[in-house]
Amino acid sequence: MSSIRHLIHGLSRDIGFPVRRLLPAAAARTVGPFVFFDHMGPVQFEAGTTAGDVRPHPHIGLATVTYLFSGAMMHRDSLGMVQRITPGAVNWMAAGRGIVHSERVPDDIREQGVPVHGLQMWVALPQAEEQGPAVFRHYPESDMPRVTLGQAELHVLTGNAFGQSSPVLTSSPTLYVAGTIKAGGSLSLPADYSERALYVVAGAVTLDGDTVEAGTLAILAETGEIALHAGVDTVFMLLGGEPIDGPRFVWWNFVASTKELIEAAKTAWTGRDKSQFPEIPGETEWIPLPEK
Repeated sequence: MSSIRHLIHGLSRDIGFPVRRLLPAAAARTVGPFVFFDHMGPVQFEAGTTAGDVRPHPHIGLATVTYLFSGAMMHRDSLGMVQRITPGAVNWMAAGRGIVHSERVPDDIREQGVPVHGLQMWVALPQAEEQGPAVFRHYPESDMPRVTLGQAELHVLTGNAFGQSSPVLTSSPTLYVAGTIKAGGSLSLPADYSERALYVVAGAVTLDGDTVEAGTLAILAETGEIALHAGVDTVFMLLGGEPIDGPRFVWWNFVASTKELIEAAKTAWTGRDKSQFPEIPGETEWIPLPEK
């Protein structure tokens, strides 16, 4: 029996910069608490432009998790937080009932022609927290434990894995590990969580003999350790956790356990209701609701 339940190749789009969307997908809408997965870039942005900037926009019911391989982004939000995101660091922004944030490419990254390359993930908040207060936490690269196993280098971003525990505070059991492995290397993927997936950022691997190419998300079997082998130098992400507490509706930037919460957020954002979606200090722009 194969260790891979589904292979998701994603949809490539250009939203001002190239992205590949892996979740939600027809084969798997969620993996653990992860409900959204975008692979962005790599892309260079011209100096003196605003290409790649994401203007202020709202979220409810989710936590955003940003992880960069290269470049940088400047985060600003309605809590008053201003944080430069750099490779290896983790930004954990829990929207709760409502938050507004922007993500912009720093001028020095544009001027130096540094490619921006990374992953943007959304984690569904438990129902007990989806209407709670917004929270932002930043963890520098040095805070997350690293472990070397043979030819593999692993950076434990959330959860417990490979004998290490991340300091990132999550709302439910969440697995997120960045890894590199050299050609010829092997690694055993533990079965510590009920739901797991492996994404190949660059390179290629086999999982119990089945090949997974770059740009592919492999949804893994629920039980048992899985043998990973790299024929070439490879960058990958291991993600998952425990299932979320019930189905979620996802519409635009909103995630909720009921359609009513989605509709209320639409009305609040269109009406610029500052009690739910406060303004970001220093920002004047905003992205209106999409037509559909």
